[in-house]
Amino acid sequence: MSVDWSALKAAALAVQQRAYAPYSDYRVGAALLTEDGGIVTGCNVENATFGATCCAERTAVFSAVAAGHRSFRAIAVVTSGAEPGTPCGICRQVLAEFGGDMDVLCFTPGGAEQTYRLSQLLPFAFTLK
Repeated sequence: MSVDWSALKAAALAVQQRAYAPYSDYRVGAALLTEDGGIVTGCNVENATFGATCCAERTAVFSAVAAGHRSFRAIAVVTSGAEPGTPCGICRQVLAEFGGDMDVLCFTPGGAEQTYRLSQLLPFAFTLK
């Protein structure tokens, strides 16, 4: 099954609008493609105690797991900067736990984009496998 990047990008852009980012004003949206073809989204949620902030990618993964999904094929991540931002280190590790070597599309609303394999972003992921 191929990845419908248009659908993932549209879902990521839509959820980016819901991001709660009063401290950084750096809004991020993520759309995760489940193994069965569903799309689960997440946005970043900041907190005054920055350690309590949760990134969009982890929000999407946690929501997907809560809905019963444990295997993912791809993720699209939209960031509000001029250049596409990549998932942070913690998000990369969480994605590796459930997605293996998934495709990662990072893009901006302005049209800049870059695609990676998760293994490029996290070459020595810690896994139990």
